[in-house]
Amino acid sequence: MKKEIKTAGAPASTRSEDRRALFPPLTRAEMDARGWEAPDFVYVCGDAYVDHPSFGCAIITRVLEHAGFRVAVLAQPDWHTAEDFRRFGRPRLGFLVSAGNVDSMVAHYTVSRRLRGMDYYSPGGKPGRRPDRASIVYANRIREAWGDVPIILGGLEASLRRLAHYDYWDGKMRRGLLLDSGADLLSYGMGERALVRIAQLLDRGVPVRKIRDVRGTVWVGREGDKIHFPCLTLPAWQEVREGGQAYAASFAEQYRQSDSVRGQALVEPYDGCVLVQNPPMPPLEGRELDEVYELPYQRTWHPDYDSAGGVPAIAEVKFSITHNRGCFGACNFCAIAFHQGREVRARSPESVLKEAEALTRLPDFKGYIHDVGGPTANFRAPACDKQLKHGVCPNRRCLSPDPCPHLKVDHSEYAGLLRDIEALPGVKRVFVRSGIRFDYLLYDKDPSFFRQLVERHVSGQLKVAPEHCSDHALVLMGKPRIAVYEAFRRRYFDLCRACGKEQYLVPYLMSSHPGATLRDAVEMAVWLKREGLNPEQVQDFYPTPGTVSTVMYATGIHPLTGEEVYVCRDPHEKRLQRALLQYANPKNAPLVREALVRAGRQDLIGYAKDCLVRPEEPARGSQPPRKAAGASPFETEEKNARKTPRGGKTPAANRAAKGGSPESKAPVASKTKKNGLSDRWAADTNRAEKGSSRARKAPVASPFETADKNARKTPQVRKASGTKAAARKEKSGTPAAKMQPRKGKK
Repeated sequence: MKKEIKTAGAPASTRSEDRRALFPPLTRAEMDARGWEAPDFVYVCGDAYVDHPSFGCAIITRVLEHAGFRVAVLAQPDWHTAEDFRRFGRPRLGFLVSAGNVDSMVAHYTVSRRLRGMDYYSPGGKPGRRPDRASIVYANRIREAWGDVPIILGGLEASLRRLAHYDYWDGKMRRGLLLDSGADLLSYGMGERALVRIAQLLDRGVPVRKIRDVRGTVWVGREGDKIHFPCLTLPAWQEVREGGQAYAASFAEQYRQSDSVRGQALVEPYDGCVLVQNPPMPPLEGRELDEVYELPYQRTWHPDYDSAGGVPAIAEVKFSITHNRGCFGACNFCAIAFHQGREVRARSPESVLKEAEALTRLPDFKGYIHDVGGPTANFRAPACDKQLKHGVCPNRRCLSPDPCPHLKVDHSEYAGLLRDIEALPGVKRVFVRSGIRFDYLLYDKDPSFFRQLVERHVSGQLKVAPEHCSDHALVLMGKPRIAVYEAFRRRYFDLCRACGKEQYLVPYLMSSHPGATLRDAVEMAVWLKREGLNPEQVQDFYPTPGTVSTVMYATGIHPLTGEEVYVCRDPHEKRLQRALLQYANPKNAPLVREALVRAGRQDLIGYAKDCLVRPEEPARGSQPPRKAAGASPFETEEKNARKTPRGGKTPAANRAAKGGSPESKAPVASKTKKNGLSDRWAADTNRAEKGSSRARKAPVASPFETADKNARKTPQVRKASGTKAAARKEKSGTPAAKMQPRKGKK
């Protein structure tokens, strides 16, 4: 570590000027104070600057600084004119451009294409601080301001849009990002090595247009130009722009070649030019990763944002540690495989311990490390020894639909790492919150880590991602079959009871994924009722660039198998599928009835215990049907299930007095005899209805009395009532699984 890590939690007497000197310069005055005539690079970013290793801008800035280059940061510039892009003058070597930690369109819009009300990567969460398609807009403003200055694109938006791709917001195919932006080079994947190499070549005087031999980059050339690697030619833009089979075949080849060991260069022809994607850059190995994460990050936002209350995105990661990169889980709806790759690498235990020690010195550290994770928390090595020499398999997955026979399952190093961190002075508890791959955990023949996880590293709830219960849908998602999740779930609660812990599972669910039909959604609703679950929020499938599932959505073809896939594109059917997964919410009753009729499952409309929804009641003022002998189902349920509160009137009577039906009101918050906690609907249903991916952030704390009393508390989920399954769970003491929104990282 080059210098002692200091933080934004410094004493109040610390002068603002002193704190600013610890950050890269964000203003001309800060650059002048360093005595620079001009920076080597200006890094233009769509996010506010947060000097933390969970933010790509901070990593690249610190890595280049460590390599001897001067980097100024132009964070969230005013893009309406070119004036702000002249803030630091003309940089000596060039501009680096990134839309930020997430794609700018995802940052702005929900899956329903509605504007989000909050931007977690902007000061105070204020939206509107970056343009749509930020990489293109920034690059064009730089050209307007400085002409032929070198421009290098990077970050997630550039990485996932590096070649022709389907754009959900336009509803059509778009060209590779270099062509629309007018930039010179594009760095894809994790860009530390590639950008240091580009910087060194520019520093030696090599023209940017001649830098064509760096792995992990994309460049524009002409047909016949020299390509420095073995290459394959993809379908031309004229074919791909129509989508269909040509796009599916193109993406399949890109997916197969996204491996640093055996991947080849890819050539995508356009009218008058070609886009050339060089093979991927090999991932950083252990010691190299250690060096990146031990750079002098301040672990907080720049002082300029203090008056706005800071940058909200830091809250989830401030007391967390990233210990790995890459993911061989390869879920089809996830872009990690296309960006970080399927090759897993991990930091050394010593480096992780050093970062944990640094966290204990933060002034607002309370003794709790919220996460030691990454794309998948419990991966610390390649899936098998073969990957180190031959790369990842091009035509099969490591875990789904069934585990590869060569898969190595070993949690021993990770378990020891968590114990060592917990043993550090000042550390009370270490939690795992970034997502456990439950099938990989279940396949471990040594059960000791599973027990350790349940006993010591769950803060009341554990996040897992079964996503669906239909095996048909799960195979298309690249997930294990539901029987695997159910076996994991049983084992988890067995261990909770054995350890004397009352803890929850947080299973994430997704509706409207390609291949998932209305009947699959009905199957999910029946499964939820049988298990006594009542999700408050459900994520609609969001077709973002760089995923297998998005290609299915765009083409109706599974790109890796060639099979035709049903795609739900109708907004109303999407609402029906989502309503089925939240069938117990009275507001969804009309949609649930409609969905059941469409699916031919009217047998699930009624008063029986297995039904999902009651029949529609007659409108007020209409003649009620003739009463049959004996009590009606309504009267029986009012008598046996609804207890009269102290006020003397039943909920049904109160609703009748107001003219409402039994389904016209949401459930009233109640106290359970078991734990004295309130069962209630989530307050943030509006954000869930909009399909906000940001709303899927995982909670920080359990509703139970955990050690981390200062963390945020999240509302419980109302247990599905009126089922024998729910009654058995209440009697046995097994806590019903909670449903919470997904964290944007996994």
